[in-house]
Order: sequence, then structure tokens, then C-alpha cells
Amino acid sequence: MKSRASLLTIALTALPLALAAQGTAAAAAPASKSPVADGLRGMHQRFSGILIAAAEAMPADKYNYRPTPAQMSFAQIQVHLANEGNDVLCGKTAGVEVPARAKVDTTATKEQLVARLKETFVFCEQAFAKMDDSKLAEPVSMFGMNMTRAVALLITVGDWADHYSQEANYLRLNNILPPTAKQRM
Repeated sequence: MKSRASLLTIALTALPLALAAQGTAAAAAPASKSPVADGLRGMHQRFSGILIAAAEAMPADKYNYRPTPAQMSFAQIQVHLANEGNDVLCGKTAGVEVPARAKVDTTATKEQLVARLKETFVFCEQAFAKMDDSKLAEPVSMFGMNMTRAVALLITVGDWADHYSQEANYLRLNNILPPTAKQRM
């Protein structure tokens, strides 16, 4: 697992994305009573969109692509997010029951993996919907580590950023423009 210093680096790297996600309208809006939870919801909206778009952009025949043998294949990234990633991260961070789902593996089709990814992000949205900042100091246990909900939140956003970075590189190595590199209209 990453050290706390690495988590801080990830959090600081994600900060510009969080600020961009909030946009300039936030300056005119009244102050939030839960700015951290609101920021997480903004990060969820951004990363769910770009991770799903990346999964949809990669052709099905490239899902087994990996730049080197030591790296996860594109399909393995989707399996990771679908099996132990989103459900555990979002459930533990929000303090809600993690859904029991049948596991998927790399033999699943692209359509099945994209559908599962979407399903897990819907769970995350529901888990974060009523979350506020009042319980960020509460302890949680996740992946064999004890931490606070605040640290779990940082790990969640860092995990999404890490996997989107992987996927963007895999797409580029296959001559496909990643979702965040496409021109906005």
C-alpha cells in the first residue's frame, strides 16, 4: 500500500482537479457545511465520467492490452475497479454496507465490464449522497489497514486518479485519444 506521504502527494495532485470541478460558480454560492463531502461528490462525478468513457473508448479486442508483462491489462483494471475498488472504497468511506456482488474476471466481455463499472459508480453516488463532514474523523478498516474516513476519502480519489492515468496511457499507446484530451465543445 502507499505510504501516508504518497497519499498526501495524491491529494495535492487531485486538488487542482477538485477546484476545476467546482468551477467559478462556487464563488457565488453560499459556503457549504460539508465542503469535503461536496468535493468528494464532485470528484466522483468527474472520475466516474472519465473512467467509464475510457472503458468505452478502448476497443474490445484491446482489453487484454498491457504495455509490459508486469502491468495490469486494461481488462484487469476494470476488474479491479469492479470487484474490490469502487464498492469497498465508496462503502467504507461513506459508512454504508458494501454490496455483495458476484465477482467478474477478465473473461467477461467489454460490455459486461463496462456495465459493472457503471453499476459500481451508481453505488458510489448513492453512498456519497447523504455523506457530510461530521464523521470524517471516525475510524474505518479497509484493505487490512485502520484509518479515518478522511483518509479513506483521499485513498478513493487517489485510486480513481491512478487508474484513469493508467487507462489514458493505455489508450494513447493504442492511438486512441483519452476522454480528458478531447476538445470540449
